Amino acid sequence: MVVSRRGASARAPRTNFESLANSRIIVGDCIAEMSKLPAASIDLVFADPPYNLQLKGELKRPDESHVDAVTDDWDKFSSFAVYDDFTRAWLLGCRRVMKPSATIWVIGSYHNIFRVGAIMQDLGFWLLNDIVWRKSNPMPNFRGRRFTNAHETMIWAARDEHARATRSTTKRSRPPTRTCRHVPIG
Repeated sequence: MVVSRRGASARAPRTNFESLANSRIIVGDCIAEMSKLPAASIDLVFADPPYNLQLKGELKRPDESHVDAVTDDWDKFSSFAVYDDFTRAWLLGCRRVMKPSATIWVIGSYHNIFRVGAIMQDLGFWLLNDIVWRKSNPMPNFRGRRFTNAHETMIWAARDEHARATRSTTKRSRPPTRTCRHVPIG
């Protein structure tokens, strides 16, 4: 696998993913695929769940061109209750596969991160920190009705209150400086 270094610091470690013997990417429904994994087998979870944008129609730029991916089926939920049920199900799947010392990172926008955080607390996750990822090139404020959303929030949490993040697990658990959004397959 080739890893882009564009924008990475010269000091940033170079990772060869092919050399990680136990590493693999699983493609599929996250809840179904996690149910196939052994309990307490995962050190770190990084989740970029659907944002539940709740759009009423298409999102268009000032030139009337269509903004891709914001109306895809994977981000459509009929109600907040349905979104919360989905969120609770995947978080329970994560919790089951996480080792007692594991941590989880969840990224989101104002559309979903507060709901996700509340559900995480309800399920017993122990919130360690929230991190603001400032976007250097955010989506423009097309309609001029709101402030430009120039950040996303990451929640860093332990599996439960008794888990202790040490300096070594903190280093191991830090997400990359630059992340990229997932691209739906299909």
